[in-house]
Amino acid sequence: MSSTSLPASPRPARVVARTTHALPWALHPDVRIVWLSAVTRGAAGVFLDYDGTLTPIADRPEQATLSASTRARLARLASRCPVTIVTGRDVAVVRDFVQLDEIGYAGCHGLDIEGAAGSGLRYEAAGTLLPALDAAEADLRRGVSGIAGALVERKRYSVSTHHRLVAPGDTSLVEEVVATVARRHPELRRERGKKVFELRPDVAWDKGSAVAWLLSAMALDSGAATYIGDDETDEHAFELLDGSGVPIVVEHGDRPTSARYRVRDPREVTEVLDLLIEALALS
Repeated sequence: MSSTSLPASPRPARVVARTTHALPWALHPDVRIVWLSAVTRGAAGVFLDYDGTLTPIADRPEQATLSASTRARLARLASRCPVTIVTGRDVAVVRDFVQLDEIGYAGCHGLDIEGAAGSGLRYEAAGTLLPALDAAEADLRRGVSGIAGALVERKRYSVSTHHRLVAPGDTSLVEEVVATVARRHPELRRERGKKVFELRPDVAWDKGSAVAWLLSAMALDSGAATYIGDDETDEHAFELLDGSGVPIVVEHGDRPTSARYRVRDPREVTEVLDLLIEALALS
């Protein structure tokens, strides 16, 4: 299954009143009984962000390597239900990190989807905007060349400008460069992540749209779907599963969210994976 046409408009953004600290801790014995029962009631699927979820956030993108123990957990989980990494990274890059063919990958915030080996699942959108991304990348590299610590990372469907290593007083300079380039390329939209500004195609597609497409393509039950992520871009998937399914945010601090459960760090994510492996083996 493949497509290169632009998708339909996304769901309208919702205003949420809850914050991460108000959410139940997913690993609490009483709480995990609730969400594990949801996972085992239908055709389950597990969707996971990569950076900050399966691995700690790294200062440089290439340093976010996956541990062997987490890789083994993903392989065991994939033998029990479909597993998909949903990430802002390119599919090729995250596949090199994960090194598993039995899981699917939705890269570039869901714009580029490849199912598990043999599944035949494939979706790619916004190919006509690749020249605009090429031009924006060149503009950004020129614009931040004099700002110490600024890193420009090109992905197939986005250009990320990282400022984690930039002096605090220079962050506004990076943001100004990105804003200028965004105005120069109105077919791209600007988004903010953790210590990063991104330009990506201004099409009606996000991580939630990608999860919705995959749920339909794989005939999975949204009420039995689990999504775990830590970034603002994961909120679209949380919104999709709010009211059904198991949306879990990875966050130690407090911020608004559409998730229903929380864990504090990638170490606790591995505990969630272990619970899923055990529960799905018995269902």
